[in-house]
Amino acid sequence: MSEKQDNAEISNEKSDRYLIKVSESPPSLEECSNFVNHPACGAISTFVGITRDNFQGKTVAKLSYEGYIPMAEKELRKVCEEVCEKYPSIVRIAAVHIIGDCPVGQASVILAASSPHRKDAMHCVEFLIDELKARVPIWKLEVYEGDEGSVWKENIEWHNGQKKRVMVKES
Repeated sequence: MSEKQDNAEISNEKSDRYLIKVSESPPSLEECSNFVNHPACGAISTFVGITRDNFQGKTVAKLSYEGYIPMAEKELRKVCEEVCEKYPSIVRIAAVHIIGDCPVGQASVILAASSPHRKDAMHCVEFLIDELKARVPIWKLEVYEGDEGSVWKENIEWHNGQKKRVMVKES
């Protein structure tokens, strides 16, 4: 039996291999880690995106996320399926993102993956965040303190080896 088949059997012990949630109150890092934890795995890798308090000299008050939840969760599931094809030793994945306001210091996105060994779990989480930012239909409004206003922001995407960021001032 292949490693991929073994891991598919392991993941079927729970009703689902993935914890995917886009919500105003997504699961915590602890809940995500608990979900991906499995006795056959020696590694859990996580990524937590936190709202920072500044951007290019402006004081950030909060981030506000919008998206169509069913479509965002469907695309997140596709990304999870793709990463499991790429890294077949992955046993479980948690991928959660907030919708609505995210104050400074709070998590907007949490990703976790488990595998028998560390490298695939770490590569999995890196793939997940890059693909989430590039493909999942969630939009970010960066709201500044005072009369600095706000800006809808596109994520940095890699295209032909170049970083691109598009910012549009809200009218």
